[in-house]
Amino acid sequence: MAATAGLAARTPEPAWGTPHSASRLTQSLPEQIAARLSERIVSGNYPPGQRIMEQAVSAEFAVSRGPVREALRLLERDGLVTILPRRGAQVTTLSIDEVREIFDIRASLNGLRDRQIAESPERDRVLPMLEEEVEHLARLARDPKEGDEYVEVVFRLNRFLNEAAPSRRLRAILSSLALQTLRYSRLGLSTPERRRQSVKNWQRLVKAVREGNGLEAQRAAERRVLDSRDAAIAELEKRD
Repeated sequence: MAATAGLAARTPEPAWGTPHSASRLTQSLPEQIAARLSERIVSGNYPPGQRIMEQAVSAEFAVSRGPVREALRLLERDGLVTILPRRGAQVTTLSIDEVREIFDIRASLNGLRDRQIAESPERDRVLPMLEEEVEHLARLARDPKEGDEYVEVVFRLNRFLNEAAPSRRLRAILSSLALQTLRYSRLGLSTPERRRQSVKNWQRLVKAVREGNGLEAQRAAERRVLDSRDAAIAELEKRD
């Protein structure tokens, strides 16, 4: 109990609403630690290549090294760190090959998800929230300074749609990809032009869901993800 209390006292809630950021009442201690560390990674506070030292994390959160070690394994599972023999955990490096692989998979899965939602008899339960969030995105897209907020809303909206997908297995697979794609999504939505392009595809999805047009919803989702893939690759190529 003391260790959990120390963690709560020393660290704020993550800003990004990641899958690890559920209520503390339902999280294990390693999951709470992973939530704090993952927020730092996806926000860029822990840059690619940075080492995460077990001893330092243990001291910061006032816990033993066992929960920290398990938290790092959770982050490795999510693709955010690599655990190297005798060197510890290191934040994974962003790569063009990885963005192609992950986003091609995600385009297919998001297309399937959005098609299922549009064709579901329960779509009217999803539509009000979808409309509200996409209207929010449209407002943010008009302000060049709201890039971070735009990405956060997109992440939240995708999580909402993941949870609304009729297929339980599809929900689980999409959830496992969420954090791996978030850093690349920030790259892919880093310019005002890209955010304006993105919101058009979100609006296209709203129309498709409203009309129950599964094929159009699938196409809108695939185009949205592939546009982000291409933009993220372009940004990474500038760094080489």
